[in-house]
Amino acid sequence: MTRLKRHLGTWDVFCIGSGAMISSGLFILPSIAFAKAGPSIVISYFIAGILMIPSIFAQAELASAMPKGGGTYFFIQRSVGSFVGMFSGFANWFSIGLKSAFALVGIGAFLEYVVKGAVPYEQIKIAAAFFCLVFMFLNLFSIKSVASIQRYLVVFLFAALIIYIAGGAYYFRPENFSPFMPMGFKSMLGVSGLVFISYGGITKVAAIAEDTKNPHRTLPMGMFLSFFCVQLIYIGAILVTEGVLPQGEIISTLTPLTHGAFKLGGTVFAVIISLAAMVAFITTANAGMLTSSRIPLAMAEDDLLPKGLTRISRKFHSPYVSVILTALFLLCFILFLDLEQLVKVASTLMIILFILVNLAVIIMRESKIINYRPIFKTPLYPWMPIFAVVAYSFLIVEMGKFAISVSLGFILLSVIVYYLFVARTERKQSAMMHLVERITARELADTSLEQELQEIIHKRDNVVKDRFDHILESCPILDIPGSISKEDLFLLVADKLAERLELKSDYIIDLLNKREQQSTTVIEKGLAIPHIIVEGERKFEIIVVRAGEGIIFSPGERVKVVFVLAGSLDERNFHLRVLMSIAQIVREHNFSANFARARNESQLRMLLLSSTRKRQLPG
Repeated sequence: MTRLKRHLGTWDVFCIGSGAMISSGLFILPSIAFAKAGPSIVISYFIAGILMIPSIFAQAELASAMPKGGGTYFFIQRSVGSFVGMFSGFANWFSIGLKSAFALVGIGAFLEYVVKGAVPYEQIKIAAAFFCLVFMFLNLFSIKSVASIQRYLVVFLFAALIIYIAGGAYYFRPENFSPFMPMGFKSMLGVSGLVFISYGGITKVAAIAEDTKNPHRTLPMGMFLSFFCVQLIYIGAILVTEGVLPQGEIISTLTPLTHGAFKLGGTVFAVIISLAAMVAFITTANAGMLTSSRIPLAMAEDDLLPKGLTRISRKFHSPYVSVILTALFLLCFILFLDLEQLVKVASTLMIILFILVNLAVIIMRESKIINYRPIFKTPLYPWMPIFAVVAYSFLIVEMGKFAISVSLGFILLSVIVYYLFVARTERKQSAMMHLVERITARELADTSLEQELQEIIHKRDNVVKDRFDHILESCPILDIPGSISKEDLFLLVADKLAERLELKSDYIIDLLNKREQQSTTVIEKGLAIPHIIVEGERKFEIIVVRAGEGIIFSPGERVKVVFVLAGSLDERNFHLRVLMSIAQIVREHNFSANFARARNESQLRMLLLSSTRKRQLPG
């Protein structure tokens, strides 16, 4: 099957994240928020930005460990399971689609400044539908084209806003901020929930992990740069707007920044800011089309949607079926639905997704899955994700009964679809099952999730298997629950080696004893590497041993991890390479704890194969 191609770098992620955030949250929402809390909305935006940080950290950790298309959906599905994963996939697709459709329709609010006259709502819809089709074709033909256009649009957008902020500093009137909190502290906090969704677009970039070069570094860096730059733009633009315009004028318009620009530079500057606003809506819709189209693709790969959605263009490397379906989805909202209440529902769904993402970090960490190896880790764990879950729960209450009721109905619909079409054929394991397994029965969880994570790690780190990997894939692994002597161990491994090397057991036992007499093969506490040279040519075998209570190599010396190496003389160079590889494996962070915690031979093998050691390729 044709796979997505990694085209995007840090600058692309920055532009996609920024474009997804700067939209109605800056150009329209401030006037609505101002009517509820007055000049204190600048604090509301700051608080909303602070509340977004835990989710950025959570998304960055999950994306660095599992850089897969689908983003939020993939993380939740693999951590909690398909039952919640189906809801998260539909909710993510639904909320991003609604925000993107709303962004396209929002262009109409500014067209009057460009065409000089009121624009009928039907024409606004037609214009939005036109742009929707334009971005559909761009996403079909080349993600590189999408990213390139996104760069130019975001550069223009930032340039216009920076000029607006810098110019407004000279016309700043402090008296416009009095009274600063006319509706009280509670209203200011309530508005934080209203404007919180302005920052939600930043987490969309996790959905394009498979399109990103070095996603474990590129995604976190791009997300953080985008968030901090946009946070500064939000605070600066709102401060300038409040400092330039009287309070009554801000409340009376849905385009406060355009009115502020008119005060600063007349009609020309007002048109420039209006164009910047339209660019912001276009970049939001563009990023929404790009990221949301990856969600049904990921769900189809997990058998939650028809397999036809996994088709990818061989020429353009775009998931064309998923892109077309997403575009049709957006067109339906643009042409047939009243978006005002639905956008509020989309915001509620997105907050629920943020709660699930932070829970996903906790579940993945506490499940102790061997192959969950994030390169970036959420700081202040577990307090930061716990804080996020509590804070977001309060934000949901602020969204109102209608949005909560529709969201609950959406959850119920997802549950019904899951039990009707997915539950009977469910094959994917989740981290939640591994967490349950730690508490209850060990047989509840299998290794399917760990195997999938191993493949993701190898792809993430561009790992090419070497000869040592291939030997580990089939070598014997002895898992001894109790304690045995060194002599009994040698009897066990000699039988295994004799069969594989076509030699006699007594001969191998004699070699092992002689090697131990020369000098102990216990190289550090708890680890031994007995290694012998056998007769013959092109022979090399490895046996891995775990002893729960330890192997007695000498009085007071118990070893719990043993690698037995046996090779012919012509393999001496490879013998040394294997010793170096084992040294790298056992020195990896938490190797001893992970080795002891592995439930069975399959997990032990997986732990060794998932090593981030340097591969020794031939030549």
